[in-house]
Amino acid sequence: MEGHHTETLPKHVAIIMDGNNRWATENGLPGVDGHKKGVERAREAVEYAVKRGLSTLTLFAFSSENWGRSSEEVNLLMKLLHSALQEEVPNLIKNSVQLSFIGDLSQFDQDLIEQMKKSEQLTSCKGRDKNLDLVVAASYGGRWDIVNAINEIKNQETDILVTEENFSSFLSTSAFEDPDLCIRTGNEIRVSNFLLWQMAYSELYFPDILWPDFDDDKFESALMEYAKRSRRFGDKSNFQL
Repeated sequence: MEGHHTETLPKHVAIIMDGNNRWATENGLPGVDGHKKGVERAREAVEYAVKRGLSTLTLFAFSSENWGRSSEEVNLLMKLLHSALQEEVPNLIKNSVQLSFIGDLSQFDQDLIEQMKKSEQLTSCKGRDKNLDLVVAASYGGRWDIVNAINEIKNQETDILVTEENFSSFLSTSAFEDPDLCIRTGNEIRVSNFLLWQMAYSELYFPDILWPDFDDDKFESALMEYAKRSRRFGDKSNFQL
């Protein structure tokens, strides 16, 4: 949109995509239709992030807690992830969007793991301009990420002094800046074990809608809400009444 200063936009937006099942129920549809609509909205969100010039978009696709859902729903989500990867990779390549997965991927079946790795390789923007980093959190939990980082540090042969800065380098998101803005749909006001370390100073935004209703206008509203906020990172010198 014209007239907006890019410096007021977040560079990295993280989204907790919640509410697919409730959307399906409210619309008298089977749960699979809610998840399919959710995949469509994720595609639109990626395209809008490119259009608005964001650097990174992280989508919380499947949490470590989601394994506790019924085996029927888990299998459905795995099939959707499988088909979404096949369908979306050509679009990602065309739009110069580089895909990365974070999470305990060893939990997935071998075919899906291979497909994830292949998708990362196919969308790699090495040697060409990149429009967006798309980070998909799958079988991801914030506490898992922190514990995993601690174990990585313990496995180092040298006794390094752990600082906030170098601790971040052991997290699964080490290649990316921390999120400036986290959006959570689904009418829940919590972060649900998502990017716990990384979101220490993120702005949080909870639109009163379910994920399948999150269109470009809703995304723009979130960006405009972010632009209005004053981020001080705990610095009192920036405090204004």
